[in-house]
Amino acid sequence: MRKRRPYLLALAAAIVVAIGGVLLVWAARAPLQVQSFIVRVSVVTLVLFLIILVGRYFTLLWFGYLHHLESGGAVKNGVEYPPVSLIVPAYNEGKVIESALESLLRLAYPHYEVIVVDDGSTDETLRSASSMAGDYGHCRIRVTTKKNGGKASALNSGLAMAEYPIVLCMDADSRLEPQTIKSAVAHFHDPSVGAVAGNVKVVNRCNLWTRLQALEYIEGLNMARRAQGFLNAVNIVPGPIGLFRRDVLISVGGYDRDTFAEDADITVKILTRGWRIRYEPRAVAWTEAPERLVDLIQQRYRWTRGILQALGKHRRTLLLPLPDLPLWLSLLQMGFEATLWPIMNVYGHLFFAYVAVAFGMSEMLLAWWTLLTLLDLVAALATVGMEEEQLSLVPFALVYRFFFILLIDVVKLCSTFEEVLNLRMTWGKLERVGRI
Repeated sequence: MRKRRPYLLALAAAIVVAIGGVLLVWAARAPLQVQSFIVRVSVVTLVLFLIILVGRYFTLLWFGYLHHLESGGAVKNGVEYPPVSLIVPAYNEGKVIESALESLLRLAYPHYEVIVVDDGSTDETLRSASSMAGDYGHCRIRVTTKKNGGKASALNSGLAMAEYPIVLCMDADSRLEPQTIKSAVAHFHDPSVGAVAGNVKVVNRCNLWTRLQALEYIEGLNMARRAQGFLNAVNIVPGPIGLFRRDVLISVGGYDRDTFAEDADITVKILTRGWRIRYEPRAVAWTEAPERLVDLIQQRYRWTRGILQALGKHRRTLLLPLPDLPLWLSLLQMGFEATLWPIMNVYGHLFFAYVAVAFGMSEMLLAWWTLLTLLDLVAALATVGMEEEQLSLVPFALVYRFFFILLIDVVKLCSTFEEVLNLRMTWGKLERVGRI
């Protein structure tokens, strides 16, 4: 059932699109008064949608730009840096674990330890990691193994072994840039900061899907994370790169195993305890993105359900008035992006298509496409510029919203529907190609 799930989700997405097409045909043949009513409702709703869309984009861009100005500047030399414990949970990561550990040995940091937690792998993960265990002067690699219990369990095992006050949690399929730890650790000089989110980038830009994901990470995910970072209230410290105060992780009870997005859950737990969470764009982790559509669907299905589970656990935080406005807005945005925004996006596309089909107003559809495409191009140029990324990613903004994001939002709707029905799901292991 687990292997068939992505294909079933793809089928469900196709059914949703087919139902939308049937509704368009029905609406086009409906009586004139019905069409008129639908048009009036659609126009009002879509105007509100456009206002929210444009407002969302420019708010995120503005706060992201302010964060860019605030965080600009090189890493200072001659500063005392505390030792750091790096925790690397690994389950069947035999194809990438050695190259990931080799990249960790090249980090420009005076003293740190790497703790590899093999979570009951059935491949060569433990053997490959153990071959690199030892003392390398500025770095020590330790390897342990345990019975399979999930990523949260592996992270907690690593946390129990960690000896240093700052903990960096990462994925076994990630590769860190040399300046990553130095850039992020500097934020902990502020005693109110409990965690720092890093900058995740796609390493395997080898086909259409991975290039679109590369743009999405820069424009979609990091643009929001920059804006949240300006408010010191990042709502998800990403799994591939996140730094924490060790005592903060312990005080909130470590990672829980009751969601499929342990990174979102631990972030909300830290925020609700009053700690600030910042974003450091120079703390870069390269990750391997899904190269096949079915793997991408499986990943986003799990992400969405995990975020909804985390929000469900902390729903009282969303409902109760909080004195900390940035925290409340950050959590509200998490819920909005996971549920309401996909509904609005799919609805907007369907009804603009309806107006074009039923009334021959193709110029309105063209204006809609042109407006949103220009908006995406502006956002892509701005964020690619701030990230100093490849300009070759910008042209993908032409198909980003109407092809990629629409597909992702349909998958989000399907996974939200399953979460509401409380249908059983399994973790689902993403097959690695070994691009790191």
